[in-house]
Amino acid sequence: MAERLTYPVTEVFPTLQGEGRYTGTPAYFIRLAGCDVGCSWCDVKESWQVEDHPHIGVDELVLGAKQSGLSMVVVTGGEPCMFNLEPITSALKKEGFKIHLETSGAHPIIGDFDWITLSPKKFKPCLPESYRIADELKVVIVNKHDLKWSVEQARNVRGDTLLYLQPEWDRREKVHELIMGFLCSEEGEAWSLSTQTQKYLGIR
Repeated sequence: MAERLTYPVTEVFPTLQGEGRYTGTPAYFIRLAGCDVGCSWCDVKESWQVEDHPHIGVDELVLGAKQSGLSMVVVTGGEPCMFNLEPITSALKKEGFKIHLETSGAHPIIGDFDWITLSPKKFKPCLPESYRIADELKVVIVNKHDLKWSVEQARNVRGDTLLYLQPEWDRREKVHELIMGFLCSEEGEAWSLSTQTQKYLGIR
């Protein structure tokens, strides 16, 4: 029955995880299409519309991951949690993959994941239950107010959740100083910097 289950897919590709705790780790990315969050700084806006992308079966997606030779799969988007991810994660688990998720937390997280990266957005409220199961909190920083908002967001996650601030790529030169000042303060002691390493390296 697995072959009948499909997801709208923007792209699949092997690369290095460029952000957060697993920066530099090889991974097979499955980027699902569809997003109702709509970040102004999104660098994959082409993924927003479901109808613009093919639906690919679970079996085919798993086969691609197996052929990559990598042990870690990252499910991202768009906003992947617009869909029930139990079928794809269950199939990947059966093949022994470690599965990571990147989400805004605005939709229920349905699936079996080894690592959840939560990147909440001001304009699409995060669900309370998403905060509780996040392994890392990654807040994109565009301006000074985002630093204050990041502290508010951190109050909602578990005590062992890793905390990251990530400069918005097009404003990185303007916000680096803000972030560094915060990280070196008492208030920012629990936080670390996440950068979009993949862009510096020129990879996806």
